[in-house]
Amino acid sequence: MTHFARTGAKVGATWAVLAKDAAEGINAAVRVPVSTAPPLVLSSGSLEALTWLALLLMPLDHVTKHLLHASVPELFAAGRLALPLFGFVLGYNLARPGALVSGGYSRTARRLAIFGTIATIPFIALGGLGWGWWPFNIMATLLVATLCAWLIEVGGPARLVAAAAVFIVGGALVEFWWPGLAVCLMAWAHCRRPSWLRLVLWIGALASLYVINRNLWALVALPLIFPAGHVKLNVPRGRLGFYVYYPTHLAVLWGLARLL
Repeated sequence: MTHFARTGAKVGATWAVLAKDAAEGINAAVRVPVSTAPPLVLSSGSLEALTWLALLLMPLDHVTKHLLHASVPELFAAGRLALPLFGFVLGYNLARPGALVSGGYSRTARRLAIFGTIATIPFIALGGLGWGWWPFNIMATLLVATLCAWLIEVGGPARLVAAAAVFIVGGALVEFWWPGLAVCLMAWAHCRRPSWLRLVLWIGALASLYVINRNLWALVALPLIFPAGHVKLNVPRGRLGFYVYYPTHLAVLWGLARLL
């Protein structure tokens, strides 16, 4: 190789390095900053533990309402944690990567519709509802939230308008109304793309349940949820546990109410 050839090779190599460095500098300049908001990464066992905690707390609310005539406010307060926990578990599962492609939204909506319809029978039989049927039970709340999240996830102007319509109309018909839907959707939004804004909106949605609960116990869900991401619990997953448990416990309560 001649002197000029060697010199040319060195110059070419130098320009290649400079070009690479420049490209990396350009790429670094346009990178989207990563949010410093605390992400939520839970093991399957920890998520299942939160589900069962909500399932254990939920009957406390129903027992004091239908069997104890609202005479134990502490049980009512503890039961108010159920929706925030259910809403988080729903949002976390729907926010999983690939949930839309794998049919996670449609599968969840189908199960909620089927078991929610079954639960309507004992739910109405227990009484205490407006016009004998209003509002629809918590499974309907989770169903409407799932439909809204699906429409937002698919995207497009028409579907976003449809999501708003489902939120407005559905919120008027389901248990916990619009605050309950907001809790589910903001949990989903934060799990899907963590940010401080979404976290603040999630906290605000939890606080808005005060309008219904007349207390702020819903906020206690967050100190339960975030530490769960740092603990690995070995709780077996029951795929249909929640769906079967909800109508069953309502039927048992109805039977006990008839006996007492």
